[in-house]
Amino acid sequence: MSEVAELSETELDELRSAVRSFLDAKSPEEAVRKAMESEPRYDPQVWAQMAEQLRLPGLAIPEEYGGDGFGHVALGAVLEEMGRALVCSPFFATVVLAAQALLASGDADACARHLPGIAAGTTTAALAVAERTGAWDPVQITTKAVRRSEDAAGGWELTGTKSFVIDGTSADLLLVIARTTAGPSLFTVDRDAPGLTAEPMETLDATRAMARLRMDRTPALLAGADGAGGRLMARILDFAAVGLAAEQAGGAARCLESSTAYAGTRVQFGRLIGSFQAVKHKCADMLVQVELAQAAAREAARLADLEDAGFAAAAAAAHLTCSRAYLAAATENIHVHGGIGFTWEHPAHLYFRRAKSAQLLFGGPSASHERLLERLGI
Repeated sequence: MSEVAELSETELDELRSAVRSFLDAKSPEEAVRKAMESEPRYDPQVWAQMAEQLRLPGLAIPEEYGGDGFGHVALGAVLEEMGRALVCSPFFATVVLAAQALLASGDADACARHLPGIAAGTTTAALAVAERTGAWDPVQITTKAVRRSEDAAGGWELTGTKSFVIDGTSADLLLVIARTTAGPSLFTVDRDAPGLTAEPMETLDATRAMARLRMDRTPALLAGADGAGGRLMARILDFAAVGLAAEQAGGAARCLESSTAYAGTRVQFGRLIGSFQAVKHKCADMLVQVELAQAAAREAARLADLEDAGFAAAAAAAHLTCSRAYLAAATENIHVHGGIGFTWEHPAHLYFRRAKSAQLLFGGPSASHERLLERLGI
């Protein structure tokens, strides 16, 4: 693995500030709501500005592939701000999932072919792993890959269906886990490949676009070793859990900010509601959850950059901790706001929907607990 460039705490704070200022200007609530109802589910102009002005897509991509070579700590700082703003963007699918999958595959040719475009923001990508149940379990991979006998270059054909593919309808490049005779393997598929169809899925969280992909003898290229998909899925999932945890921590922090701001201005029964003990307790409990989530997410990112032996367990623990914290904060945010918090017009429900869908993203709490026990060797 390439050496990771480090940022000082001051530089991390400056990165957070720059990203927050950008998202405050480019992704206010009205922009999020507009993106939720559009196709693609993001603003391409804002994505281009994110790449050109802030170079965010290339932040964690090694310099030899056109990126800036920073690691998961810097990436986590960006994801916290994105989670806080509830931004609709292909960043998570492209940078956290697809780019990390290519790097984890160890395939230098595939990385050289695709990562420069991702780093420049000219290529968006998606990772297709889960199938009918939504689980990231190698045993449940039924999409088949067979060699194209007429292709001397060693091409493959994929047949099967993938579900819950983040940004799967808009991605320029698809990375697909499919089963060969050697076992699950990673493949790259072009957006315009024959036999490939993508349809949007209606899910709880409209701010994160998901798709169902159907492949019928769709041409593909192997990325990495044939049959290495099982180990690759575990590694990708660890990186994805850390990225998602950072995003969840940012969303939870925004729920706390919203609750405390409302409690400090809303008057009921002649008093600010923030003066009532019950509301104080709710906000105090949210603060504890938010600080715990931030600590867990940031520590897991730090261990990822160090390639520490405890990283896998820390990643699973971070996902569990941040899932619980975000859902609790999003729920209490609605309670603190009272009746208005239950309305479609108020953004509180958008954070609740994101919190719940993020908790379920990689198989749900039971799968997350099993992963933690597995990573701990229990």
